[in-house]
Amino acid sequence: MSSSSRDELRRLHLVNALFAHATGDDLYLAQQIKGAITFSLAELARQTAAHPELAAQYDAAFNAAAADLLARLFRHFPRRGFFHWDASLTPASATPLFARAELMAGLRQLVPFRESTLLVTNLRPALLPPGRRRTARREREYAEALDFVRALAAARTVRGAELNLLFL
Repeated sequence: MSSSSRDELRRLHLVNALFAHATGDDLYLAQQIKGAITFSLAELARQTAAHPELAAQYDAAFNAAAADLLARLFRHFPRRGFFHWDASLTPASATPLFARAELMAGLRQLVPFRESTLLVTNLRPALLPPGRRRTARREREYAEALDFVRALAAARTVRGAELNLLFL
């Protein structure tokens, strides 16, 4: 299987997971959503085909477009909460102090809902920057950040509420 085929399959599974409530795990519908996202990034896709080094930029744009589409979709579900936290917004966003403040603000928004989704994006690139060495310290900080987000979400979610925690 070629690298581009693997990337396309990975994106399809990503869309299927993100939009499972809308697709009902129907891969045909997930393919349609993926196609719409891909269409919106057609110019970047052409640039990526000409310059393969832009693949990481295309992946980031695809993930951002999928997160934006998911946020717009959740606006139509008044009984479901949605919060998107992008860990790469500022250089300090992924540090525990700032991450806690930003996540707490999001979790407060989700309190009134019985069902909600917390989407965390770009945590890995914020702590394990592409093009930089993956040291044991960076790997440990990333694992600790994942555990921190999971524990904070579990501790701050109202009993009886269903919170879907998605890392992208």
